[in-house]
Amino acid sequence: MPHRAHRPELVILSELTQAAPDYVSGEALAAQLGISRVAVWQHMEKLRAQGFEFETKHSRGYRIGAVPLELHAAYIEILLRKRGRDTVPFSVYDTIDSTNDEAARRLARGEPAPFAILAREQTRGRGRFKRDWQSGKHGNLYSSFAFRPELPPQRMPTFTLWMGVNICELIHTLCGLPAQIKWPNDIVFGRRKCGGILTEARIDADQMRDLVFGFGLNVNQVAGTWGRSLRRPATSLRVEAGRPIDVNHLTAALLGRISLAYSQFVADQYAEQLTTLWEKHDALRGQQITVVNGTQNIEGTACGIDENGKLLLRVGDGTQQRFAAGEVTLESAAAQAPITP
Repeated sequence: MPHRAHRPELVILSELTQAAPDYVSGEALAAQLGISRVAVWQHMEKLRAQGFEFETKHSRGYRIGAVPLELHAAYIEILLRKRGRDTVPFSVYDTIDSTNDEAARRLARGEPAPFAILAREQTRGRGRFKRDWQSGKHGNLYSSFAFRPELPPQRMPTFTLWMGVNICELIHTLCGLPAQIKWPNDIVFGRRKCGGILTEARIDADQMRDLVFGFGLNVNQVAGTWGRSLRRPATSLRVEAGRPIDVNHLTAALLGRISLAYSQFVADQYAEQLTTLWEKHDALRGQQITVVNGTQNIEGTACGIDENGKLLLRVGDGTQQRFAAGEVTLESAAAQAPITP
């Protein structure tokens, strides 16, 4: 079931977060909650068990010293309120089969959209072509955003690309890390995969009815904890940064960024930004690659994307080919399996 915060703990977290880096007195917290200072301490002990640490100072009170390295629903809510972010409703699960599947089930039941499903662990996580996505409880982020866009299906091809470059830009801004997107749906650092996108839609004859944007990101997973079955080297933001990452700050920022990016997509006010951000975060531009398209393997130099999100490939005779779908391998790593989730 989704995590639900107990109100006194939510109030304590909220007051300490709003006041940071200053202290809040135990007396003030007790008065606001209408409980004793001993009861305040007891609620803080529960928060400590959830991964928070508190600094205390005589005559000044408490302040947050450290935060959990895994998703915490109440803390995300508080961070969103502090930033004044307009975002989507969300639920946080400790364990779930698949965030995409849960989003699809809720849409099928008629739940109002948009909304987001977040999880600490997936038991049946998947990527493209129903390939398994390792989704253990390592302080990572597994998420799905549900929408009802009512847009023509012809708008669909650039959606994943637009969301992908927004995620890269957020990682770069918030974490100071040079995240890149490998067409069409991988978040990478060099040749090390850090995240993957899975977009699924229910399309009527003339419009997209339901749209689920799934995104998995390795945030705090440490080196050496990925299974041997991976198709390519993996990494995490923690590995790349050399330090733990505040996954809740990242998630709060992501909720706001995805909400804004979706609004821009629906309003058809994103094409220029997509071009700019793709050039900034493109992992393939200038690389010698092989595109696997059906039974064909086409080699050439990656030249970015066109206005419809198709991959541009300059082949040996100097002509340019366009691909709306396919798998990409880096030519110098031809012995490896295709790079996909």
